[in-house]
Amino acid sequence: MTSSGLQPLQDDAALRLLRDGTLDLEGRLVDASNTTLRGILTLGDATARCVYKPVRGERPLWDFPDGTLAGREVSAYLVSRATGWGLVPPTVLRDGPLGPGSCQLWIDEPEAAEPLVGFVPAEALPPRWFPIAAARDDDGAAYALAHADDPRLARLAVLDSVINNADRKGGHVLVGADDRIYGVDHGVSFHVEGKLRTVLWGWAGKQLPSDAVEMLDGLAGQVAGALGAELADHLTISEITELAARIDELRHTGCFPEPSEDWPAVPWPPM
Repeated sequence: MTSSGLQPLQDDAALRLLRDGTLDLEGRLVDASNTTLRGILTLGDATARCVYKPVRGERPLWDFPDGTLAGREVSAYLVSRATGWGLVPPTVLRDGPLGPGSCQLWIDEPEAAEPLVGFVPAEALPPRWFPIAAARDDDGAAYALAHADDPRLARLAVLDSVINNADRKGGHVLVGADDRIYGVDHGVSFHVEGKLRTVLWGWAGKQLPSDAVEMLDGLAGQVAGALGAELADHLTISEITELAARIDELRHTGCFPEPSEDWPAVPWPPM
């Protein structure tokens, strides 16, 4: 089996490749704030690209403990897998050329893929798109940061609310070759304080879709059981407790959360 990304691989095969494959580095993704490297994994006849983020390359943050971002990347995958929605590419913690770090399957976006988030001319907002913030270009032309009213994005917004994602940029939303969407870059998630910061505010305060309510009911039990035990390898007891509390709050309100007045609502840069 040969693959340049996740799509031809089932999760179990992808996880085996991520954990046990030989990792050869191709280069660095220079736009990332932490050391982020692209590599090739090989295991027998199977090959795939991956994103490798070594712990030693994590930039210290004032609000997250040093050396924990890789584990948060893995935790986001574990929660995503538990939802049944498959929104985060398979991700593991493994040793690599620069030491331990997260290793995630690379997602190739087809050239013809339609973007779901971005800056659009303010007077030409596409149908069924939500404006999130106003902006102007260097010439003073008015633009809107906006995203599509797409059920796939709505699921991602629910996941971000659950994991308390503090950095959902538009560039962290990928469209795969199978027309699925994927969220990536979850290193600043699972904080015990409310830090939700995202470009996906279009459903703020609106009722959760029925599939999300059903998912949250099941997820609550998993966090109290096997999923919580898995997360304990990467998160503190307090972080897992707050994860459960966020799930319960969403179940209680039945609505998407609204931006906090105590924390910037949109990440910078937003894309």
